[in-house]
Amino acid sequence: MENAVKAGIFGVCIGDALGVPVEFKNREDLRKNPVTGYLEYMSWNQPKGTWSDDSSLTLCIADVLTKGYDLEKIGQSFVKWNKYGHWTAYGRLFDIGGTTRHSIARLIKGESARFSGNIFEEDNGNGSLMRTLPLAFYLKDEGNIEKLYQMVKEVSAITHGHFRSVFACFMYIVFAIELIKGKSKKESYVYMQKMAFEYSVNQDFNPCEIELFHRVLKNDISAYPEEEIKSGGYVLHSLEASLWCFLNSETYAEAVLKAVNLGGDTDTTGAITGGIAGIYYGFENIPEEWISGLVRKEDIEVLCEKLQEKLMN
Repeated sequence: MENAVKAGIFGVCIGDALGVPVEFKNREDLRKNPVTGYLEYMSWNQPKGTWSDDSSLTLCIADVLTKGYDLEKIGQSFVKWNKYGHWTAYGRLFDIGGTTRHSIARLIKGESARFSGNIFEEDNGNGSLMRTLPLAFYLKDEGNIEKLYQMVKEVSAITHGHFRSVFACFMYIVFAIELIKGKSKKESYVYMQKMAFEYSVNQDFNPCEIELFHRVLKNDISAYPEEEIKSGGYVLHSLEASLWCFLNSETYAEAVLKAVNLGGDTDTTGAITGGIAGIYYGFENIPEEWISGLVRKEDIEVLCEKLQEKLMN
């Protein structure tokens, strides 16, 4: 699909930037004053069009992938982001999750990216799901599901090594790849459900863990009412919310505004939703004023072109 890389990466960054100013606001407040476009200052005191750690870490991964897959280099790019503001909107970071911070601290001390991630059940925030999308472009032609899973697992586990975070990233990437191939929402969703569940059985994954995914995996998440969709920082809630917003929308704008207006972890729900919505609707269907108002849009565009070029060779 032409421009899928640009559509997906811009989709993440714009969804993130729409959500940054209202992060932590609750759903009721946003019902009264819904987000309809870029806002400024408010939650993080940032100018309009500013994106956060979700986009920074997505861009770090995309940047390394322009030269090929290298897990340690991805880890080191996270260190550069943390210490020097690499791939931040204004040369400094203003938001970092606890699990990500602890994991990067290990990388700074010299730990390998293979062993840096937190692995406990309480370490299942959405910090790896929010940045995983570039792997969908890199793995779109990977026919070996085991290789696909292992790469997603490695990249998630730089910071988030618990099975739940890894499996959420895996489901999201499988779904995104089907969208990149031009499949419909429904086809992509049903394929992902079948593929993820069969793989979990074949690998003998813990059935108690798999059961936690039942609303996405066994049921149709889009059929749940909004009040049953949570939008905090827990990885399972973020996966459910982003799929729910995407499947219940007809345009890119509708999908990301729905995501942001759920409240809570607005930038991350916006980013995760924005990535798949960007791919599905295409770059040309992202509102022009959101593209032009995005901080560092030229740098992001150059990066997308480099990644697209690398993947075509």
